Amino acid sequence: MLIVEEKAIGREVGVYNLEGEVVEKIPLPKVFFAPIRRDLIRRAVLALQTSRRQPKGTDPEAGERTTAESWGVGHGIARVPRIKGSSRAALAPNTVGGRRAHPPKVEKKIKEKINKKEKKLAFISALAAVADRMFVKMRGHVIDDIKELPLVVLDDFEKIEKAKDLRGVFKKLGVWDDVMRAYKGVRIRSGRGKMRGRKYKKPKSVLIIVSGNAPIFKAGRNFPGVDIKDVNNVNVEDLAPGGDPGRLTIFTVSALKTIGERYGDIVVAG
Repeated sequence: MLIVEEKAIGREVGVYNLEGEVVEKIPLPKVFFAPIRRDLIRRAVLALQTSRRQPKGTDPEAGERTTAESWGVGHGIARVPRIKGSSRAALAPNTVGGRRAHPPKVEKKIKEKINKKEKKLAFISALAAVADRMFVKMRGHVIDDIKELPLVVLDDFEKIEKAKDLRGVFKKLGVWDDVMRAYKGVRIRSGRGKMRGRKYKKPKSVLIIVSGNAPIFKAGRNFPGVDIKDVNNVNVEDLAPGGDPGRLTIFTVSALKTIGERYGDIVVAG
């Protein structure tokens, strides 16, 4: 149970149609007024990122399958292990075909864990940050033409099937400048990563949260930095990429209603 301040009561947010006009006002769920805990958000994002990592290690006997033994002292040569019947060195880390000194081991702890309640609190904090203009601006989003946050649109938004139609709605809602910021920021990665299936680095732009599987998933996949998520599958990393809260987010009315119902146990401090 989370306690928020009394200012959460009564605030309304405008609902926009596809022409960028406000058609009605609806109350903003209390979850958007929760305290923003940047430390918890970073921990939760780190836990998500490390959970995708796969343990790796070498064969424990790699480089040790040999009969090599040291001759000891008194031979006028180095005391490295040598293959029986030969003077060829083996087994030691400084020899050809020898073992590695400190190989990677599968026992190494590479996953950061987080408690369930802390993870939930981090998600709530990330939700609250998308409604805070200061945090959205700190992330680098271009929001000069956006009147209020979070952006809420009618459910007809989910039915858009073509990229050109979605581009037109973006322009009317005032988020197209931020989409272009991400488009111009796409660049080739420096280093070996570009040879390993991750050639390009793409900035994050608008996050669209919808109420289920909809045609807009196909329409929005052509815009760099634009992500579309089902409200049931969105996580803290979607709302705060890299652990930095305040992503520019668009909600449909149904998605916002689902969030309000899911986190409706928040207590308001009087």
